[in-house]
Amino acid sequence: MTSRKVPRPPDDESALFREAIGAVRELPAAPAPVSRPRPEPRPRMAERDERQALGEFHRLLEEGPLEAADSLRYRRDEVSPRLLRRLARGHYAVQDELDLHHADAAQAETWLRRFIAEARASGYGCVRIVHGKGLHADGAPALKNLVDRLLRQRADVLAFHSAPAAQGGTGAVLVLLRAR
Repeated sequence: MTSRKVPRPPDDESALFREAIGAVRELPAAPAPVSRPRPEPRPRMAERDERQALGEFHRLLEEGPLEAADSLRYRRDEVSPRLLRRLARGHYAVQDELDLHHADAAQAETWLRRFIAEARASGYGCVRIVHGKGLHADGAPALKNLVDRLLRQRADVLAFHSAPAAQGGTGAVLVLLRAR
């Protein structure tokens, strides 16, 4: 019987690799890649809100103030035109009401902000705001224009439309609120 000698694996495989490769020369160090500065983060949502507010401002400038007989109407992009038509016809049950008659503009603004916040906290979906037609005002109806401007600015207001004649007509507005 002849015994063959089986080569024993070395304990250090990296030494075996270096022995098999032989002499190597080191490459010159490569310069570090030029890193371009990262772009500044953009506040896209704020830019969108700014564009929307600017568009709303320009719309108000072009149209001028609302008159006594003008109908209020507004809907956010995510709200369908069909929903706004249903609101205009009074198909939604009014869950609470705020009457702004005999309030000055500062009081009306405070009451309106508080009313919307409380209605939303109570889980109401549809409310009515009676602002009056402004027939006794000199010039444009101040409360009607105030209500229009404030409701458009609120993120929790999905849509609003002047009430049907039986619910106040152009002297009141029905408001759909975003769910909590």
